[in-house]
Amino acid sequence: MRLLEACNIGIAGLGLMGGAIAKALREKGGVTQNQLFACDKDENTLKKARQSGLIGTSFNAENAGEMLALCDIVFLCLNPSSILRFLEQWKDSFKNGCLVTDIAGTKESIAIAAEKFCDYRKKDNIDFIPGHPMAGAEKSGFNNSGLCNFNSKNYILTPIAHNKKENLDFLKSIIYKIGFSRITEVSPKEHDRKIAFTSQLCHVIAAALIDCESDTEITRFGGGSFEDLTRIAMLNAPMWTELFLENSGALLSRIDQFEKSLDELKMFIGNNQAEELEKKLLLVRERRIAMSGG
Repeated sequence: MRLLEACNIGIAGLGLMGGAIAKALREKGGVTQNQLFACDKDENTLKKARQSGLIGTSFNAENAGEMLALCDIVFLCLNPSSILRFLEQWKDSFKNGCLVTDIAGTKESIAIAAEKFCDYRKKDNIDFIPGHPMAGAEKSGFNNSGLCNFNSKNYILTPIAHNKKENLDFLKSIIYKIGFSRITEVSPKEHDRKIAFTSQLCHVIAAALIDCESDTEITRFGGGSFEDLTRIAMLNAPMWTELFLENSGALLSRIDQFEKSLDELKMFIGNNQAEELEKKLLLVRERRIAMSGG
């Protein structure tokens, strides 16, 4: 049986989410500074993390293999394509018996890579459990990782055939310990279909809403609705470009679904169909209440 206090933990990618996970492990998980390692391409970020007492030892991107050889648990806090490259480059460097997980926002390609990786290192008892913490912040980078709150948030796991129950249970215990309140297990395909709606479509809508208005002073007329709807438009453009394209099939289907609903509302408004419009608004109100658990 694994014990968290006996594990060295590595964070590959000390950005917004990597930094937030590191801080949660220290503040809530009982992980000591000397247990926590990190690698990143930005030396300034690593220096800040060391000097603040967050991590014990850091490694630049070129020396990630040195970190992996020391770690019993590794969080891959990178974009999907970067995770695939990282696994290919450092597949021989992970410590025997290591538990690996990731935080990528799409899961099908990661699950395929995880199966391949686990099969390749099967004799070394390495396990890779794909995951996705449903938390974040509108600003990116390690400096903003304190804005990323895990309390009472959702966490999605997409286990693969290679995964061992004891490792899955251990990872769940860590996830709960750092603040998440609900863990959902689902297939990678179902994850990507649903996340296209709850996350990616929302970012598309927020971006489109900002794109259709050039007046930067319009916020003087905001009363909360505009702010709530567009906060996520302050997104990490490279990361969300990759996520949109990685999951383009499911996302385009959700965009079509949204456009159909928008066209119907537009028709009701344009034709002055008050009764139909009110019925539709009552329906969506009741559905939203149901989504909140009543």
